[in-house]
Amino acid sequence: MSTAVAVALAIPPPGRHGPAKAAGQRDMLSEHGGLRLRLTRIQTALPAGRERGAGPASPQQLQRSVPAVPWDCGDCPTSPPARPAAMAPMGIRLSPLGMAVFCLLGLGVLYHLYSGFLAGRFAFFMLSEPAAGGPETPHGSAPGGAVDLRELLAVSVLAAVRGGEEVKRVREGNVLNAKAKGKTREGAEEQLTTGDLLSNRRMFYLLKGAFPAVQINSEERVDTADQETVPWDRSIPEDIKQKIQPQEVPAESVTVWIDPLDATQEYTEDLRQYVTTMVCVAVNGKPVIGVIHKPFSSYTAWAMVDGGSNVKARSSYNEKTPRIIVSRSHAGKVEQVARQTFGNKTVIISAGGAGYKVLALLDVPEKNQEKADVYIHVTYIKKWDICAGNAVLRALGGHMTTLTGEEISYTGSDGNEGGLIASINMNHKALIEKLPDLEKASHK
Repeated sequence: MSTAVAVALAIPPPGRHGPAKAAGQRDMLSEHGGLRLRLTRIQTALPAGRERGAGPASPQQLQRSVPAVPWDCGDCPTSPPARPAAMAPMGIRLSPLGMAVFCLLGLGVLYHLYSGFLAGRFAFFMLSEPAAGGPETPHGSAPGGAVDLRELLAVSVLAAVRGGEEVKRVREGNVLNAKAKGKTREGAEEQLTTGDLLSNRRMFYLLKGAFPAVQINSEERVDTADQETVPWDRSIPEDIKQKIQPQEVPAESVTVWIDPLDATQEYTEDLRQYVTTMVCVAVNGKPVIGVIHKPFSSYTAWAMVDGGSNVKARSSYNEKTPRIIVSRSHAGKVEQVARQTFGNKTVIISAGGAGYKVLALLDVPEKNQEKADVYIHVTYIKKWDICAGNAVLRALGGHMTTLTGEEISYTGSDGNEGGLIASINMNHKALIEKLPDLEKASHK
């Protein structure tokens, strides 16, 4: 019984060998690309002390039993090659080249498994990291802290509609839970309902999620400890795409005004035709985007200054004896001054909701929408009540000013002290000059 051990030696081509091979060796020659290899089979006896059938010998015993092999390569270095550096357990050779290949294969497998994840995280990091020394660019904002007004218009329309859905659901379910939240300057109670709160929550978080960098002012408070995620898929309705071009402005110049339920008093009285939800976007204090939505008829009017709109002015207005629309709470003050100016035939329309009154000046295809020529308000009014209407009128060439003709700024405080007068396709300055006593009436 013998054990065969194969030893591979690199040798030069035939005819260049040294002395004859040792006895007991059988040579097998193989040539590949000019390189000849000699495979020497060495017959060895069983290690000392080993009997047949005694089982395999250990590597240590085999190593001791292999005799030295004469070095017979004539053209090779005079000294034989060094013994391999080390042998791993179980006779596995630890080759540096093999280890390197194994590590590269392992890295390849890891890259294949995690390349998508790592690439996604890297892209997110690069896109979300602010420039050195610059402000963070929020989601929904363009590079440089800018926002696209066309996108802001699209999400404003959606916010008004979503808020309107809550308003309608609460009213039709008769779960208003109305309560007084305070009093107006005139002493009238201000009502607060579940419809106000739910609409405000839906509108606020939709707009804030889409454009977190812009300032949002709302009639109702938002509980920041109980936040809600209201997603927006960033889709833009076709009518807005066709009429409005992208336009970027600095995010810090934008203020959004929300009225989640205009005409709350009428809402509690079930006078549904007066109820609207509204969103306004002001840039540097000037109203440029206005959205007025009527939840119970699903009608929505929107407009953007120097952009376009889905609503238009009527074909004619009566300047000599105009129909004047005013709030239900103070129709008497306006009626007295208006009839002194325009005569006893002047018609005064009392109505609820600032949004409804602005729509009364426009060409709105609804049977229960009244028509007026001028809108007048003689007392203090909040800016979220009038900003959207002001933007719509401006976009269509109309005007909304204080009773003295001053433009209303939609920054700073949330209230307008000087009353208002609104008109379209009329001589607005002449109207103000004809009604000088209205400004006095606003302070009574």
